[in-house]
Amino acid sequence: SSLAEYAMLACSYFAKGIPQLIRQKGAKSWTKFDVQELRGQTMGIVGYGDVGRAVAKLAKQYGMKIVALRRNPRRDTDEEKLCDVVYGNDKASLNRLMSESDYIVCSAPSTVDTKGMVNADAFASVKDGAVFLNLGRGLVVDEEAMIKALKSGKLKGAALDVFIEEPLPEDNELWELDNVLISPHNMDQTSTFMHEATEFFVNENLPRFVCKEELLNPVDKVAGY
Repeated sequence: SSLAEYAMLACSYFAKGIPQLIRQKGAKSWTKFDVQELRGQTMGIVGYGDVGRAVAKLAKQYGMKIVALRRNPRRDTDEEKLCDVVYGNDKASLNRLMSESDYIVCSAPSTVDTKGMVNADAFASVKDGAVFLNLGRGLVVDEEAMIKALKSGKLKGAALDVFIEEPLPEDNELWELDNVLISPHNMDQTSTFMHEATEFFVNENLPRFVCKEELLNPVDKVAGY
């Protein structure tokens, strides 16, 4: 998916020092520096749904270790077997994932249970120099705690496509942080997205509904997504 491609771009953005390259170009400065590989790094995925699985597929091709957090911590299907480790979604497991991961992708849905889930305790547990990506929903993350971790250097950086308030207010401190990559909740807004969604409805779910067959991608009203 487009979001998975963006996740790998964001990881590379920090691993290869793209912000520094941009600054050096502006200063016409030819200064060499070491860069990092993604190979061998640990990718932690909070919310192993469609987006999380798509990220895992690409990250695995880069040679990354995959650690996932999900409601049902099993590894039965081929997509689940992409994960080296799967944890449940309790607080201790989240903190453990944060402490083990070099790159953390949050793709969890916004529900009563997930609101503020990635909180101050989670960021206090985060591995020094980790990069945090939020591709899911802004309300899942405690933005103040994240900003504190970014300013202290506990987090090397963050790539954010979603926020608690959108559009992101001009006075939000995130705009001023050099170690934050901001996109306006558009990293899955491809030119073909609506066409593909309409095709899926017309060609897949509408015939299933008419024939009283099981629908694809049903909403779980209890889980909230």
